[in-house]
Amino acid sequence: MTTTGDQLQQVRGRIAQACARAGRDAAGVRLLAVSKTFGPEMVREAYAAGQQAFGENYVQEGLDKIAALADLRAGLEWHCIGPLQSNKTRPVAEQFDWVHSVDRLKIAQRLSQQRPAGLPPLQVCLQVNIDGGANKSGVAPQDTLALAREVAALPQLALRGLMAIPEPQPDAAAERAVFAQVADLAARLRDALGLPLDTLSMGMSADLESAIAAGSTMVRVGTAIFGGRPPLAARA
Repeated sequence: MTTTGDQLQQVRGRIAQACARAGRDAAGVRLLAVSKTFGPEMVREAYAAGQQAFGENYVQEGLDKIAALADLRAGLEWHCIGPLQSNKTRPVAEQFDWVHSVDRLKIAQRLSQQRPAGLPPLQVCLQVNIDGGANKSGVAPQDTLALAREVAALPQLALRGLMAIPEPQPDAAAERAVFAQVADLAARLRDALGLPLDTLSMGMSADLESAIAAGSTMVRVGTAIFGGRPPLAARA
């Protein structure tokens, strides 16, 4: 029987192979295990296999897991990766370590104001709608610099880089081309702002190799680690 630990090892192997093909050091790509819809026991199993960073799309589900795994809190890093509404920013600011989905100034301002002073700065990425998907969250590429400049000035936040979820592409070359646009945008922001912006959060189970080839530093992988997500009816 394949375990979560086995699946993690397979994904880590894919990351290492993709980095080798791209001439990159595998240590430069972090694995974020996307645990949405999977219970805390699955997170605990992945943690026992050496995984520390976990991504949650839904705020309340993430908060429930953080509470259920309070005994592991010092060793876990929680990332909010889903769209964030303004009425949900306080618990995220108080409980999470990273937010990947900042796409407007109001959200960033609330996270900054609500981050407890005793905690380290909240690590944030701007979500960019790189290919103009009509039903997708994210700041437009042409508006990213202005938003980045404002977010970088906020206290209690540390702007780390960009996150993107491109539309599915027909082949690996097309995937790499879209991811390369995100990398190019990040490079322009670094030059304009004089900030390191060391994080490119892009690539998932199906396209992580293409994302790594284009410069991703953090891949968000769920299905390849935890398996297929349960049907909606089974989640109720």
